[in-house]
Amino acid sequence: MLWQSQLFVNAPHSESGYRLVDCINNPVPYLEASQGSGDDIRIEAAHVIASLSYGSSDALRSLLSVNAHQVFLYAVSRFQPTDSPALRSAIARALRALVVAIADAVGPEQWGLRSRQSDMRDECGVALDYLFEVEALDVYLPLLEDHSSYASSSTAQLLGAALRSQPHRLAVTNWQPPAERAKEVKGKRGWEKADLKKQTSCWAVRQLVVLLQKKDVKLQEAALYALAALAKGNRSVAEKMLPMYSEQAALPCIVSLCKSRNVELQIAACLCAANVIRGCLYTSLHPQEQAGAMTIIHVVNGILTSTTQTAQIRTKACFILYHLVADEKELCQLAYDRGVVSKLAHIIVSITPTEPLNTWDEDEPESVSALREAAFTAIAAIALFDNDIRCEITDQLHLIPYIQASLTHRHIGVRYAACQCVRALSRAVAVLRTNIMDTGLGMAVFQIFVNGVGKEDKRVMLAVSAVICNLVNDFSPLRSVLIEQGVVSKLIELLHSDDPGLKLNALWAFKNLLFKSTKEVKEQVVASIGGWNELASYLNMESDPGMQEQAYHIVRHIADSEEGAKMVFDGIGGQTLFSFLSNALESDDEDVVRQAVCCLGNLSNSYPHQRMILAHSRILASLRTCLVDAKVEVRRPAAACILELVRGHPGSYAHKVMQDAGIESTLRHISGHHGYVGAGSYGISGSPIARTGSGFQMGMEDDTEVIEKAKEALHWLEYRPGEFEHGSELIF
Repeated sequence: MLWQSQLFVNAPHSESGYRLVDCINNPVPYLEASQGSGDDIRIEAAHVIASLSYGSSDALRSLLSVNAHQVFLYAVSRFQPTDSPALRSAIARALRALVVAIADAVGPEQWGLRSRQSDMRDECGVALDYLFEVEALDVYLPLLEDHSSYASSSTAQLLGAALRSQPHRLAVTNWQPPAERAKEVKGKRGWEKADLKKQTSCWAVRQLVVLLQKKDVKLQEAALYALAALAKGNRSVAEKMLPMYSEQAALPCIVSLCKSRNVELQIAACLCAANVIRGCLYTSLHPQEQAGAMTIIHVVNGILTSTTQTAQIRTKACFILYHLVADEKELCQLAYDRGVVSKLAHIIVSITPTEPLNTWDEDEPESVSALREAAFTAIAAIALFDNDIRCEITDQLHLIPYIQASLTHRHIGVRYAACQCVRALSRAVAVLRTNIMDTGLGMAVFQIFVNGVGKEDKRVMLAVSAVICNLVNDFSPLRSVLIEQGVVSKLIELLHSDDPGLKLNALWAFKNLLFKSTKEVKEQVVASIGGWNELASYLNMESDPGMQEQAYHIVRHIADSEEGAKMVFDGIGGQTLFSFLSNALESDDEDVVRQAVCCLGNLSNSYPHQRMILAHSRILASLRTCLVDAKVEVRRPAAACILELVRGHPGSYAHKVMQDAGIESTLRHISGHHGYVGAGSYGISGSPIARTGSGFQMGMEDDTEVIEKAKEALHWLEYRPGEFEHGSELIF
């Protein structure tokens, strides 16, 4: 055998790797040592490299050090019609194995979380980006048309397993064969050539759909995984597979394959159908999408209850369910109504002891841990929106002991999924005040948070910190306990970490902690953050809109009273605060604008500072823009803010200011064609951002709340002494 020959055995490790890879394109020097043909050497070397790719990180590092991925691309580029199918398939399989190993090192994972070799990620990331550049795609994507099912299958498998990021999906989606690109360029004028990159070719999608028509089950399975990877979060691909968008839609064929007798084909088809449905989803399910979703749920239910399916198959079924329903309320309810939650709970109870971990988790098979992770992940997704589902999980299915037992499991995915379950359950006030409090589950998560900062895997800490955000809400009985036990200082450690997600969650937790909080808590949080100047720096963090949004939400909650507003003005300073607010009100990020308007609304409740706001022409101009151009979630607080300002200074002064800013005419336009409601109807409606509306239609406001506030503001502008009393302040 080639690998056992003296030429390799006696070579240094790095040199043996180089010689092995060199065999792929230059077998001649090794003919004598192997006693085989050149093709035999190339095939054997490809098999060995494929095996090494599945091995240790050191083996992968060695292969990358000799540019094995580039060597295989070169080998594919030199394929000849006379090459044997065995050679073509061996090289294609080895390329697939190597690329998948590189993608696994980069992440994200496909079927649950695993520990990552952080020292390899950057190096593998560079290699993976190279493999999805046009020059590389020109080499291996044409293999999808290869007459050898092995080569086309390996290429489809490569796409299905290696496409993990949106830029790579778009690269494959937009790719065209060089000949087609040449025709496009030839038909364009010079200044139009730059638009070619923006075109959606979907050539690979069409070839993969063709492969679905083959009778080769393994080829169909590979094509389904590739289509699933391309359709994930990729509307341009997903639409082409739906009947309502394309006459040659593939989704009906994919859904039919969900009913195959081959369970591996079922799994691949269900994942593909789920990604296609979610890739096109806007606000509600189309009947054909709903029918497809129901088929997926039916198949998953059958797999979950089967006594003959392996743990690996049931694990994939759980994750497919998660991909189908995640963050989509209607689909979560659809899955719940068909009994999925009870089936997932049965799996968890059947494989999860509740006694101390050291008596069972060390000897637990990896497949069982992965199944528990998958089941918890699916349950957490389904329970995210509905209190009835959460209460069933805690009160009828009694899963809290199993969740709590899994919080410190050795398997990172189990810990993460258990934390996600707690996050979903803690969104319910009733569950938070009873089960989570009484069982000690909340404090168990807090201990993980305290002990895990700087030590636990960052993905687990993201889930843990999301739970903390819920535990410090105003309705949580644990809020005061966590403050006493040092949650603020631990959140500061998170805020100073190098992970953007953890930093964002820290600010999110502070936002929740400050809602309806005491002056002492407000002062403690501001001081812990580093003082007002440090907090103000987050207000101006335009490079990170998520952080900026949460910072304005924090200031909004501090300024929920006149005393709090004074704290903000004294701490940051009026001019600095107005400068930052002006920038935020003009932001391209709608969430930042919304929180800035709400923050300004609370600040405008401070009567001593209202004239400062009224004197700031840029802020007034931005408020008018919010009334005219923004969504209803912004228009409501903008209208309420204006109302508070004019109510504090009714009559001629506010009238002139609002007239000069163009706000008065905008208010009249909004309230036009709607009768005056009279002073007696000036009820305060609470937070103006709690509901939604469709916004302007043909230039007319259609939201009742905005209209009513516009009318009331106009009436205050025309105020005559003694007509009506000063109203109560609005808290945003």
